Amino acid sequence: MSAAFRKPISLEFRDAQMRQVFEVLSRASGLNFVFDKDVRTDQKVTVFLRNSTVANVVNTVLLTNQLEQRVLDGNSILIYPNTPAKQRDYQPLTVRTFVLSNSDAKDVANTVKTILKTRDIVVDEKRNMIVMRDTPDAIQAAEKLVAVHEMPEPEVMLEVEILEVKRSRLQDLGIQLPSQLSLTPLASSSGGTLTLDDLRHLNPTRIGATVSPLNVNVNAAVTDTNVLANPRVRTRNKEKARIQVGQRVPNVTTTSTATGFVAENVQYVDVGLKLEVEPTVTPDNEVTIRINLEVSDIISQVQTKSGSIAYEIGTRNATTLLRLKDGENQILAGLIQDEDRVSGNRVPGLGDIPALGRLFGAQSDNKLKSEIVLSITPRVIRPAQRPNLGSAEFDSGTESSLRLTSPMLRERGAPVPSPVAPAAAPTPSTDASSTPPQPVAAAGGGSALTIQGPSSVPAGSTFDVLVNVQPERPFTSLPLTLQYNPAQLQIISVTPGSLVSANEVFANNIDAAKGLVYMTMNAKQTQGKDGAGNVVRLTFKALAAGETSIHMQDQMLITPSGMASLKPTAPLVMTVQP
Repeated sequence: MSAAFRKPISLEFRDAQMRQVFEVLSRASGLNFVFDKDVRTDQKVTVFLRNSTVANVVNTVLLTNQLEQRVLDGNSILIYPNTPAKQRDYQPLTVRTFVLSNSDAKDVANTVKTILKTRDIVVDEKRNMIVMRDTPDAIQAAEKLVAVHEMPEPEVMLEVEILEVKRSRLQDLGIQLPSQLSLTPLASSSGGTLTLDDLRHLNPTRIGATVSPLNVNVNAAVTDTNVLANPRVRTRNKEKARIQVGQRVPNVTTTSTATGFVAENVQYVDVGLKLEVEPTVTPDNEVTIRINLEVSDIISQVQTKSGSIAYEIGTRNATTLLRLKDGENQILAGLIQDEDRVSGNRVPGLGDIPALGRLFGAQSDNKLKSEIVLSITPRVIRPAQRPNLGSAEFDSGTESSLRLTSPMLRERGAPVPSPVAPAAAPTPSTDASSTPPQPVAAAGGGSALTIQGPSSVPAGSTFDVLVNVQPERPFTSLPLTLQYNPAQLQIISVTPGSLVSANEVFANNIDAAKGLVYMTMNAKQTQGKDGAGNVVRLTFKALAAGETSIHMQDQMLITPSGMASLKPTAPLVMTVQP
């Protein structure tokens, strides 16, 4: 039936009965049309279609007269009114179960309900699968939507290096002179308490003196500390990963009530280095990373009036958003903490003399500097994939009628060739109204296609396949359907060949699930394109070992005067080595 639907035809009817229109279509295509009892076959139909196909004519007539069709067998079509009651009687329904691996069943079910308006759908969360019942066209559309959801989630390995450098310089140099002299009367000779009368007899022998010590400070301390963490974290797309290096410090709080009950509560505070990353992998193998870095340390301990210990914690934070290529390294630095403390104990006036001031006082210089350096490198383990054209874009009919259109029947912006001469417009009262248009004879038999490619390839490698044409006469259009085994081969890309010039139209559509590649080349010249050469280059990837083949499922050559025959194309047989 696929070949019959693609037959070229031109029709011109004005106020003809529907029975006569389908009689002409039946004679031209060889198809049988059966009408439901409620179809008005005497209804007037006006249709003017030139250079079209049988499929387009049937769809146009049914659409404009609120009718629907059902394929009964390979040669018969049932026509019935497009009403809810008749659709329940004639429209076939299919039950399909989708077992999901990379997507959530609820999300997929919501997409199917929203896009396809499917009502009979069941979600099994335990097995992560959905079961739906709908028309075959809706099932095929659901397969394409599920294929988009089922693309594997990208994963990335983050190589992180964290370095904290601390430098401490302490210099304590000088003479710390006595800062205090205390004079204390000695006790009385009687050993009792000191009286006022004893103060009258004070002399140097009766007064005690206390002098603070004299210290000579000569001290220099140098401290260098490096803290290094080198974790590697593997995470999925848009999932947060957390890295923490440090310790948990207890912080005690005391709570007292009016009755005198005292309770202590211990809360732990994370102190150290905390890093949170959230990567997003793009289809062009770049990684967008949201980074949140926090570095904290204990500055001092604080003791409350109740005796509880609390900590004063200093923090340094950095939040940024990076976009890096796969394997590109990025260093984040500049989180610097610099402290410079100077303390001294000097003799007023004399201690301020330059250079000599150290002899009349002691001075302590304490310099503390720390810096955080972060180095991050993303490694894409599972790249993000783009959905193939067959799943990302497909025809879905109208708002009231869901219907998938075969890619071979879809127009891609180029004019459809005119393979038959237009028929005269008949009137219902004459015999000429039932005369179908006659297709022209095949234009020669010497045109041929060839499939060129390797005979043996190793598994996992990529290879090119060329489709060449040798036309006997100029042609205006070349629609092709190439088939391969999707279990053994994966299509990577489809590019126009050297025969396709820049001002010509080349369109392709890939159905990876069925292993089909639909291609169409349309020449801009009205007189046709002449010359042999390469039409298309297809890049495949070998998946599984074994013998396989690539062959043409459908091929047509359209010339300015009509359809031209093509010699049978020999398949490309190859062996995939393990």
